[in-house]
Amino acid sequence: MSSEWKDSRPMSPHLQIWRWHGAMMSSILHRASAIISYVALFIVAVGVLIASFTGKLPLEGLIFSPLGAIGLFIFLFAFIFMAFAQARHIIWNEGNLMDPAKNNTLSYGMVAVAVVLSLIFTLLISGVFS
Repeated sequence: MSSEWKDSRPMSPHLQIWRWHGAMMSSILHRASAIISYVALFIVAVGVLIASFTGKLPLEGLIFSPLGAIGLFIFLFAFIFMAFAQARHIIWNEGNLMDPAKNNTLSYGMVAVAVVLSLIFTLLISGVFS
């Protein structure tokens, strides 16, 4: 089938063709957020299971270290961003904000708000504001 292709351009769009934009970034982050959320929730479930059997939180020193705070921030960002992305799909299902400029603005806004909320929650949970 590809031998019949006479156009010099690739059959499907590629990063060399497409210009980077907010909706593309948001789509990639949404997929990555889903993977991160599932992995993190599995780790939390295993930790809770171990804590229920032993009475002690596994890797407690690591969890309450700066490295643990970074992991918490990444998990919170992924979870919050994924929630925003799902809300955006609800908006799209109504046919709203489909214009590329509005969509890109919404995408950048989702990332910014997810970063700010994740930072606030990470600092609160880590006890920086206590």
